[in-house]
Amino acid sequence: MELSDDGALWRVGYDVSAGSGRRDYLPLPEAETRFLRVRVPRPAAIRELRVQPVAWSATRNAMFESIAGESPRGSYPRYFERQMVYWTVAGVSGDTRQALVSEDGAVEPFAFDWSLEPFLRVDDTLLTWADVSRRQSLAAGSLPVPTVEWTHGDLSLAVTTFVSGAPDSTTLLVRYRLRNAGAAPRNATLFVAIRPFQVNTPWQFLNGTGGAARIRSITYDGAVVRVRGADSTRIVAPLTTPSSFGAATVDNWSFTELLRSGRLPPRPSVSDPMASASGALGFGLALPARGVRDVYVAVPLHRAAAIPRRSSAAATAVLGEEALATAIHDWEVALSRSVITLPPSARRVSETLRSSVAYMLLERHGAALQPGTRAYARSWIRDGALMSAALERLGQADAARQFIDWFLPFQRPDGRVPCCVDARGADPVPEHDSHGELIYLVAEYWRLTGDSAFAARAWPHVTLAVAYIDSLRRTHMSPLYQTDSGRVYFGLLPPSISHEGYSAKPMHSYWDDFFALKGLSDAADLAAMLGRTDDQRRIAALRDEFRHALLASIGLSMARHAIDYIPGSADLGDFDATSTTIAVAPGGELGSLPPAALQRTFEKYYENFAARRDGRLTWDAYTPYELRAIGTFVRLGDRRRAHELLDFFLHDQRPQAWRQWAEVVWKDSLAPKFIGDMPHAWVASDYVRSVLDCFAYERTADSALVLGAGIPETWVREEPGVDVRGLRTYYGTLGYSMRMRGKTVVVRFTSGLRVPPGGIVVRSPLARALSRAVADGTPVAIGAGEVVLRRLPRELVLLYRD
Repeated sequence: MELSDDGALWRVGYDVSAGSGRRDYLPLPEAETRFLRVRVPRPAAIRELRVQPVAWSATRNAMFESIAGESPRGSYPRYFERQMVYWTVAGVSGDTRQALVSEDGAVEPFAFDWSLEPFLRVDDTLLTWADVSRRQSLAAGSLPVPTVEWTHGDLSLAVTTFVSGAPDSTTLLVRYRLRNAGAAPRNATLFVAIRPFQVNTPWQFLNGTGGAARIRSITYDGAVVRVRGADSTRIVAPLTTPSSFGAATVDNWSFTELLRSGRLPPRPSVSDPMASASGALGFGLALPARGVRDVYVAVPLHRAAAIPRRSSAAATAVLGEEALATAIHDWEVALSRSVITLPPSARRVSETLRSSVAYMLLERHGAALQPGTRAYARSWIRDGALMSAALERLGQADAARQFIDWFLPFQRPDGRVPCCVDARGADPVPEHDSHGELIYLVAEYWRLTGDSAFAARAWPHVTLAVAYIDSLRRTHMSPLYQTDSGRVYFGLLPPSISHEGYSAKPMHSYWDDFFALKGLSDAADLAAMLGRTDDQRRIAALRDEFRHALLASIGLSMARHAIDYIPGSADLGDFDATSTTIAVAPGGELGSLPPAALQRTFEKYYENFAARRDGRLTWDAYTPYELRAIGTFVRLGDRRRAHELLDFFLHDQRPQAWRQWAEVVWKDSLAPKFIGDMPHAWVASDYVRSVLDCFAYERTADSALVLGAGIPETWVREEPGVDVRGLRTYYGTLGYSMRMRGKTVVVRFTSGLRVPPGGIVVRSPLARALSRAVADGTPVAIGAGEVVLRRLPRELVLLYRD
């Protein structure tokens, strides 16, 4: 057969003797030819042969997108229709492997590798993700044990994914629960397909490309399936006895068309030179009226993990339920160190707090805190420092401590702190926020745990980081920076790309300087605590000098660019409120920043936010790092705006029930775009830190502990009100409840808290003026909407004017 042009992929369609048809795809990348010989097995007849253009299969993802385009919808993952598919993670804290679970029910056990994908055949019809309604959930509403449920008429299929075992010897377990809600028995076949497609979508490109994966061979020996993927052979162990198995190469069968006919490929083992093999386990299930049948499949995530043995259906059900109950219980225990209970209308707020902590723990790589498991499977000091602060407040100081111990040795002898560490070691890119972040990391751990012995051991690293910050700022103190053009940069840290907005060209980012100032302040506090008087004086003087230079630079930049807000960088005069939030918290500089400029910064942010929310501003995407602004509005005394932001961001969780955010939120939720890792653990930490400010925060200006500044009236009016237990503060562990009783607000405290020098400030959740306040039966002075307590009472009653 002579061809008129070069072909990148052959599409061959032919009829076989049984009357059914099939299509074979023969990709020929980089091939040039004039002739092609096609040998057709008898009895068969070629119905059609097409030569496609190079673009048809220019990449593996392009090839499968092309194939999906001419296949029935649901035959391939939804992202091959150029629709976004969201996902979450499953695993255990501290493991080095985590699985992804798609909102459509596919499970990716290993990074950038193949997935398990469900199909259900009922009444001669194959049901895929495209043929059912789908619903997602987490165990107990907030634990990282995700379920995807398909519903089609009286039938439902719930795919629950969880991980069993200790870190680095874990096993992934998937329970497929088929339920018949009807009054008549039904027969169904569940296919658990092993396919060369990731859960991670094709538009993810950092660390590896999502979409199509590689399966070089699949072999079923009657007990386990061995899958040779990108670089190693993995095992899929059906704990429930399958009724059938079949495997095929990409150029030999139209896999899902066979499933639609109720058949599997006839071969138990294949090797595919195109590394695109597929296989499926078939489970024939008889469903009684209103009955349930479970199928369990296990995937050992490590060589050290035991391969579960297949047993009777009853024994497997017991084993599976026990393993699932243990996974749920372990997460319940892990997250019980601090508990915040809110009324039903605010359940998503408290559930997201718990899930955010779980995701931060789950995405750890051993001791390393990471923002993600795929695109961002690296450990940044900025992410780790802020994640540690969030974890410590909710009782997870051990994870923070392990991270500190792991990261400190990567500091260089000259004091420089690497911005990022991964399997290749420390990243050489200079990002000048990292030095202050390391000091903050150590100091915050000490403040929230009281572990002064650990702080003393870390002190040499702190002094090195202080010296390095000092050496950096001195590069900008020469006569060059005392001229009219250079004065705006005097005493600042050099330009860097630590702020993502300046990755194209390094800038004098105030983000860097805010963290450096925080580091110097914390180093002075650590020196004082350790009794190092001379060091404390020296570092405090350095801190004051640096603060003076920073505030002067902000004023000069504002004047140069004719702006009335605090800019993101000295160079550009750009608007970046999410950067300025760092100066407020954790920076603690609320009292030193220019008040009018600070107010205008967040007024301008709110104006832009409201225009975006209300449809008056055209936008495509934003990053949920903006969650930081919630805490800033709380600290600025603007509870209403803080909750407007909170409601908006919670609305953009995807899927809603998984209580998570990606790094990027696109207005069009189906847009085929890069979203970063999901869930994004640094974003989760921003949520936790901001929301915890609603319940308690330390006020640097007068060393007070402020309670309830972000608690709205609706939360205390609705039963059971607000209850906070085990929240760590600089002054000990905080526990209190706040609820309406008639026309009063009653606040009850538990012991364990030291009264700070500035007292305990209790903010009223009601907008009405206070008439008086009574602490344990004794009247106390009231202020403008708040009460300052100089001792910790058992009960505080707030009374209001009619």
